[in-house]
Order: sequence, then structure tokens, then C-alpha cells
Amino acid sequence: MSVLFEELDYQVTDIGAISLRRRRDLHQDIDVFEVKLGDEFLMSSLFTASEIALAEFGLKRCAGDSLDVVVGGLGLGYTAQAVLQDPRVASLMVIEKLQPVIDWHQRNLVPLTPPLSADARCKLVCGDFFVSAQSGVGFDTQLPGRHFDAILVDIDHTPDLLLAPESADFYAPEGLVKLSTHLKPGGVFGLWSNLPPDDSFTQRLDDAFAAATAEAVTFHNPIQLRDVTQTVYLATKARSTSDGEQA
Repeated sequence: MSVLFEELDYQVTDIGAISLRRRRDLHQDIDVFEVKLGDEFLMSSLFTASEIALAEFGLKRCAGDSLDVVVGGLGLGYTAQAVLQDPRVASLMVIEKLQPVIDWHQRNLVPLTPPLSADARCKLVCGDFFVSAQSGVGFDTQLPGRHFDAILVDIDHTPDLLLAPESADFYAPEGLVKLSTHLKPGGVFGLWSNLPPDDSFTQRLDDAFAAATAEAVTFHNPIQLRDVTQTVYLATKARSTSDGEQA
């Protein structure tokens, strides 16, 4: 049996101290991996249903093959892993602001089998997703202006509960429109949220894209002994743009 608790890594970053911990859940007889930023819990390997749904729901709405995908936020890697399980995916760029989080994956400290590094389609990039989303260069500095079939984001708790105030502009109407310029015609934007669907944000997405929906993801929380509902927001870019570009 594993030791009951172990801090696998602790690093000070410009947004606070981040740590990766592993603890033994004796009730379920499993190892649980957790990420904390300061005193705040960011993610746990106990709760991955909505992170996986972000990838599955987003890619389900993508047409065609040879899909190029961006994931904003690496974390424990469950969204990225689910993206790579779709055989239509040709490339995946994962944009993560904190190098220590990328290091966890490169050192095989997280519980993914196989590791993301085992898939040649996957590239981990240390960078600020929100800065790239609002820039003309976009997410691939080697191919400025590159467009993607899907952009899937799991960084902030909700569109209104942010890890850093600097990302607020991304969720504003102008920021969402700017993000859409990095999608191919018919491309899909997916966003994870820790709370149930918010009609006002769904409407904001609908104003910026051709169509938008909010998919509730409900799962059982064995710690709180109750069901929890989180959200995957999905928005689709029009298949033809104002300049006549076609999907």
C-alpha cells in the first residue's frame, strides 16, 4: 500500500506557490492526486468527468478528420488525454502558463497512463493562453495566424471566478470574438466551468459565435456525499466568414 500522504512537488511561481500532492484514500483504497495553488485546491484526480467531457463534447462537434486542437490549461492532463483518444486528432498543442506543471508530466509524476509525452501528436507549450488568444500571432509562434478546429479551455474556476484578474478581458464579448479568429470556419470553442450553467454567459457566447450551448455534467462527490454539477460551454464559429472563407 502507498504511504498515506506525499508532496510530490512544490514550486513558487509568479501567481503563488503550486504543489502536487498524492494521498491515500483509505475508504476507496485508491491514490488521489491533487493540485493546490497556495491554500486553494485547483484539481483532483477524484473528479475528472467534466474535464474529460470538455474534450469529448468539443470534438464531437468538429467535422472532418486531421483535427488541429488547442487545450488551454494542462493540470493533471485529463482533457489532453481525452483529446488524444480521438483518432481524428492530428495535432494537439497544450498551452500551460506554469513550467512546474509541465515538468510534472515530463517527470511522470501525474497518474496518466500512457503519459502525454508518449504521443507524438502532443506538444506542451509554456505560455500564457490568454495573451495568445488576444494576439494576432495566436497559439503557434512558428506558424503565426494558424487556425484550429477546436480550442478547449480549463483554466479559471468559472468565467467570473478567475485565478488572475488579467484574464477577465478574455471572457468579455470582445475577447470572445477575438478568440474566434483563431478557429477555422465551423471550429469549436469549449470552456470548462466549476458551476452549473449560467444563461447569461451562454448568451454572451451566442452573441460572439454562430451558436452556443451549455452542457451540464453531473457526478457524485464521494467526499461531500452528494451530486455536483459543473458545465461545459460550447460555441461554434460560422462555417463561412465575412470575407468568404469556407470550411
